[in-house]
Amino acid sequence: MRKRLISPAPREVATAEPQWLDVEKLAQVEMTSEDPEHPIESALLPGEESGWRAAQPGEQTIRLIFDRPQRLSRVWLLFIEPDTARTQEFVLRWSPDGGRSFREILRQQWNFGPPETIREMEDYRVELSGVTGLELTIIPDKSGGEARASLAQWRLAG
Repeated sequence: MRKRLISPAPREVATAEPQWLDVEKLAQVEMTSEDPEHPIESALLPGEESGWRAAQPGEQTIRLIFDRPQRLSRVWLLFIEPDTARTQEFVLRWSPDGGRSFREILRQQWNFGPPETIREMEDYRVELSGVTGLELTIIPDKSGGEARASLAQWRLAG
């Protein structure tokens, strides 16, 4: 038997930051409410720190309406809850027809349990073409408590 030792193949490490879409230039944003101290821009624009927060408790919707149809390959979401233990649910939908109808991409629940579990980061690979609208609905507390919906960051890649 002839044999020899070889070195393991080097792993490719993704070091480049994705090319996130410039949502500010590509879309109009709609939302059901907004805390003036935590506007939606704080979740959608790079470099912002405070994130978005709803003005009142209960289910909230954030909708992006694109000026032109977009191709999406990645959706990245970050939620942070440092104070209240709760179960949150969010639903992500997309529209091919300017927001007249929406198709569900995913539905996700997460249990926040501060101080140990305060961050929910989701990184989804998608293959969507002709996207004219994207909708994120957040139910901040499935038990019906007084939690306000919040979103630290929302990024999209084409």
